[in-house]
Amino acid sequence: MTEMVYGTAPVRDVEPVLPKWWRTVDKWTLSCILMLFGMGILLGLAASPPLAERNGLTPFYYVQRQAFFGGLAMVVMFLTSMMSPLLVRRLAVLGFLAAFVALALLPVLGTDFGKGAVRWYSLGIASIQPSEFLKPTFVIMAAWLMASGLELGGPPGRTYSFILMVTIVLMLALQPDFGQASLILFGWGVMWFVGGAPMILLLGLAGLVVLGGMFAYGASDHFARRIDGFLNPDVDPTTQLGYATNAIREGGFFGVGVGEGTVKWSLPDAHTDFIIAVAAEEYGLVMVLAVIALYATIVVRSLVRLMRERDPFIRFAGTGLAAMFGVQAMINMGVAVRLLPAKGMTLPFVSYGGSSLIAGGIAVGMLLAFTRSRPQGEIGDILRGRTR
Repeated sequence: MTEMVYGTAPVRDVEPVLPKWWRTVDKWTLSCILMLFGMGILLGLAASPPLAERNGLTPFYYVQRQAFFGGLAMVVMFLTSMMSPLLVRRLAVLGFLAAFVALALLPVLGTDFGKGAVRWYSLGIASIQPSEFLKPTFVIMAAWLMASGLELGGPPGRTYSFILMVTIVLMLALQPDFGQASLILFGWGVMWFVGGAPMILLLGLAGLVVLGGMFAYGASDHFARRIDGFLNPDVDPTTQLGYATNAIREGGFFGVGVGEGTVKWSLPDAHTDFIIAVAAEEYGLVMVLAVIALYATIVVRSLVRLMRERDPFIRFAGTGLAAMFGVQAMINMGVAVRLLPAKGMTLPFVSYGGSSLIAGGIAVGMLLAFTRSRPQGEIGDILRGRTR
């Protein structure tokens, strides 16, 4: 009788956070991420001691730092994955604004650490690369704008996201950091495609990318050197690509043995950009295929779960994060085997780097939050609701 007069009381979700999270999270993706982190520690033990010795540090200095920052990344990932999509969006928008301002101030306050590109803020005991944190938060910002544009009377979200993307790509290209710029462009393009962009516009965007690459080749000696080195059929054996190529060749199917590799003594970036070369030399093709399988599992499972998602924002954001995660891994490994020009990009959760590890934890935590199981309803119910 009370319900007839006052209506039914709203049902509150009283299930505890941890049991609900464990019941709804994608455990396969979570397991793959933890395995990648474990492989990163294992490969760090092999690749980083020579660099520590050259720098006069304790043998496991870089491994200890990787374990510390990786532990923080895992904590951030778990906490982020427990959040609701609404909370993820709100925090990501604030994070995007902070990262965007930090990126804009790099020419004034940043440093290049002698590498020729101003990408970092030096904090004395550590450094921060704003572009690493800008990538996942930009995806959320762009997805929010695109989803808002689909609402009746909503803003021109695609146009706003396009302007934002072009601004960030130009800022990154001026550092120069063409690798991160290409990731931002690719992630936005995937979300635009999922949002139903006409194919002619995507082809036009591809044409603009080609023209931009031609302009960068003529205007940037840094960019031109990397393209020329990639197109040159002869690989200088004393360059990083030469050492990496030889290490992969020497590793064969099963590798030369744990601790028996030599490339880590020659490559200054053996623990970061070329960590896969160390894996290929000491553990062989078997380890490389296992790493590729883990990345592929994360991306494919995420996309499959997102295909059932009815919320446009979650679908756009999750797809952008998954695509960007997979392409970054593909670029890193492609550079090592000389399928792509050198980009200076880390292998997610495997390479050494505080900013990349923590930013990766944030990005994958967001992806796990978006791919958690939620009641979606049947598509037929939605279609019938629209016709009423």
